[in-house]
Amino acid sequence: MLKDEVNKALKIVQDGGIILYPTDTIWGIGCDATNTDAVKKIYELKQREESKSMIILVDVDNKLQSYINEVPDIAYELIEYSENPLTLVMPGAKNISPALIAEDGSVGIRVTSHPFCQQLIQRLRKPLVSTSANISGQASPEYFSKIDQDIIDGVDYVVDIDQHSTEIKKPSTIMRLAPNGGFEFIRR
Repeated sequence: MLKDEVNKALKIVQDGGIILYPTDTIWGIGCDATNTDAVKKIYELKQREESKSMIILVDVDNKLQSYINEVPDIAYELIEYSENPLTLVMPGAKNISPALIAEDGSVGIRVTSHPFCQQLIQRLRKPLVSTSANISGQASPEYFSKIDQDIIDGVDYVVDIDQHSTEIKKPSTIMRLAPNGGFEFIRR
């Protein structure tokens, strides 16, 4: 079943579509992080200002340097020892859609531990956009049955994994990381 869902989602994402999918945190809306048209579809669906950037997911930490100019050494330690999913906001974003890069040149990036996400990213060979499955300004849904019908209707594919789970999941911890290793919490 996992393999079938990865294959279905992969085709949609490769064709420039957007998907609704489970992650290691809350349900997310995603697309190919290098496809600006697809990224703009997500902004439209969420009714979100394009100045509010979205995060990207990678499957393994050694891919960080593919999308960030200079990854501070501490980033790898923070990822390894973090007890909760951790999104790192770092400057020097590269090789992704300009629509995902904040005005200061940074992007939020998380190494996902969810098997579906890992396999999809491996097969896509590109990072995946991940943004909460809600209209901008509304609460993030804790599980699938709390997702607004407009979001479900607005994506090109809804991944059929974990839809019946009522385990309450929280968004990731977000830290801003400077090239010198200095950091600050944005969300704990």
